[in-house]
Amino acid sequence: MVSSWPCFPALSNYQLYRHENGWHGSLAPMVGTMVADACFAAPPSDVVVATLPKSGTTWIKALLYSTVHRRELPVDSSDHPFNSLGPHECIKFFEYQLYTGNRIPDLDELPDPRLFATHVPFASLPRSVLASGCKIVYVCRETKDHLISQWSFANKFRVRDGLEPLSVEAAAGFFCDGVSPFGPYWDHVLGYWGAHLAHPGQVLFFRYEEMSRDPAAHVRRLAEFAGCPFSVEEEEVACWMPSSSSARSRT
Repeated sequence: MVSSWPCFPALSNYQLYRHENGWHGSLAPMVGTMVADACFAAPPSDVVVATLPKSGTTWIKALLYSTVHRRELPVDSSDHPFNSLGPHECIKFFEYQLYTGNRIPDLDELPDPRLFATHVPFASLPRSVLASGCKIVYVCRETKDHLISQWSFANKFRVRDGLEPLSVEAAAGFFCDGVSPFGPYWDHVLGYWGAHLAHPGQVLFFRYEEMSRDPAAHVRRLAEFAGCPFSVEEEEVACWMPSSSSARSRT
């Protein structure tokens, strides 16, 4: 079915298909999105990270995982998962990691709250996510910075694959036409912004640039939103700890 949809050259190292909801993606995550929609069952306690690629995905995953699991997995513990795994292994994508390769994952053993991630637009989230009332954390990034980061990332893989790098003019043209991974950009951002305005208790909306300016305030909001607010004692300890914001990943 997906392979019959229109496909186009794109701000990518591969052609992108256009989903029936109007967004663009490669073949594998398109199929993964459809399988997740049909098979994923979300209880209200789930938390889903949603972003466009190159918009702070790794950073928000690391913050969310560390915050939610801080009591049973202190960040300075020798067996913390981040000592051997990256954030993308701790919070997996529906469309890239879980519902791929003709697999339906068994997610029943994951600790509560279960944490997941996606790049798909709001309108194409698994239907159970929308129906269950589970929580969504969205991060958007300033348009130009997102474009430049996506362009640089795409060219790295184009060179690897023996393709001609895209000029910045070509990249901007694809971007403005909406032919970028999970774009159009504004449809993606405004879809989640509208959901946040309609359901602020279900959809938390962060801006990458504001997170960079005040990480502590955003971690506090994230903890409250996820149902695990910091205690007074934790806040007092945090005041004496050196900032680790310079060590974060910004991908």
